[in-house]
Amino acid sequence: MASERSLTRARVVSSIAATAISIACGTNYAYSAWGPQFAEKLQLSSTQSNLIGTSANMGMYAMGIPVGIFVDNKGPRPAVLAGALLLGVGYFPLRQAYVSGEGSLAALCFYAVCTGFGSCSAFAAAVKVSALNWPHHRGTATAFPLAAFGLSAFFFSAFAQLAFEGNTGDFLLLLAAGTSGIIFVSFFFLHIYPHSAYSSIPTNDNPPSTDSNPLRRTQSQEAKYMSRHSFQEPESGAAAPVTVPIEISETSSLLSSNASIRDDLEGNVAHKDPSHHVDIRGLRLFMNTKFWFLFALMGLLSGIGLMTINNIGNNATALWRHYDPDTDPAYITKRRALHVSILSICSFFGRLLSGVGSDVLVRRLQASRTWCLTLASAIFTIAQLLALTISNPHYLLFVSSLSGLAYGFLFGVFPSIVAEVFGIHGLSTNWGFITLAPVLSGNVFNLFYGVVFDAHSDIGKDGDRVCDLGLECYRNAYVVTLLSGLSALVVSLVSIQYDHACQRAAAKAKDLNRVA
Repeated sequence: MASERSLTRARVVSSIAATAISIACGTNYAYSAWGPQFAEKLQLSSTQSNLIGTSANMGMYAMGIPVGIFVDNKGPRPAVLAGALLLGVGYFPLRQAYVSGEGSLAALCFYAVCTGFGSCSAFAAAVKVSALNWPHHRGTATAFPLAAFGLSAFFFSAFAQLAFEGNTGDFLLLLAAGTSGIIFVSFFFLHIYPHSAYSSIPTNDNPPSTDSNPLRRTQSQEAKYMSRHSFQEPESGAAAPVTVPIEISETSSLLSSNASIRDDLEGNVAHKDPSHHVDIRGLRLFMNTKFWFLFALMGLLSGIGLMTINNIGNNATALWRHYDPDTDPAYITKRRALHVSILSICSFFGRLLSGVGSDVLVRRLQASRTWCLTLASAIFTIAQLLALTISNPHYLLFVSSLSGLAYGFLFGVFPSIVAEVFGIHGLSTNWGFITLAPVLSGNVFNLFYGVVFDAHSDIGKDGDRVCDLGLECYRNAYVVTLLSGLSALVVSLVSIQYDHACQRAAAKAKDLNRVA
């Protein structure tokens, strides 16, 4: 039908807007491209520099719960505008601090938190819109904004290298204006549309029920309503239903039901997609064993990725200064930007592959999406082994590429797993709880890296901290992340076995009920 084609086109446009927003939200991963120069200009130690990077991560992940609750209850569009504002509030003062060469550590950390908070807000909205617009292809639909998020660092760092030739001040100005501008423009194209343009209306004389105050019904109430309704075929002899086009506003699709037509539609979607029946959130989440498996996996793996993402520039600098002390600093800056680009591109492909691949696992192989996390654990473990042994800076690209790929696999599939296990209605809130894990592990691993690096560094006459020991500058930090990767590999396999046990128990209970 023409109306259905029109809705499909509208959903595609909305998905493109969500992808553009996501490109602007992943700039925290470009920290290694400007962080070392920023620390050198302001004469910060490696630990202090890592504290700024960690603050950005905290803004990104620690704010997940309040942002998730806000998105789930108020809709995604206000969160998009808030994200655009916060990114500008964060990056503009950081740029001014670099230009002036001074700034208090507390203030710099606060501005970094703002950049993370803004990224979290807009990105959560983009993922939510993608998940709701394509409920039957959620892994693929969310893979595009998730992949774009991973490509963000490459997009901005590559553009900065071409346009500004490594000028950090201009790069920070680009981050301030570019991120806010892209998100603000995309805001006008980001909408939620119904899954189907048509719904059946019985031809009896009973008038449809109405909701006198439609915007008062919360999502959890909506989920309970949908879980009590399933699609039913018309009885033989009954009059054929009349199909009429319907239109659902963004707010009503998230928060309300102002007519029985929309309820019938969503009941049909719920029948096809089990995640619409499930609604586990809040304190109930902490009583769920699967939540703790996922929380542990997110913590173990994201900590590894964040440490490398924030410090790949320090790795490259240390290796080049030891390998060839006469290397031009400008060349080292370009190599740092190269590794940021490699991380970003590989993260992009990892997110895309895991999002689409997880749909293939579920639909064609009837396997668990958690296998993508097992693969991420294995790749991370290999990357840590390489990081512990590579002393030639020419081969550091293997560490950055595998780390980016594994990080992409991790975040490309995780939102789909959360929606599948705990339900789509509380996705943003539940995702916020899951992303508390990187706050803990990311802080610990990043600060530990800073302590290790500073312990091997000397303070020069100009106040700069320098480590010329190559691999030994940071080697001990990767011993810890190697253990983390091995632990995650074990946890992922145990989690899959737990899933199988639950499925067997459910099948057995179903058989017993059938016999009874």
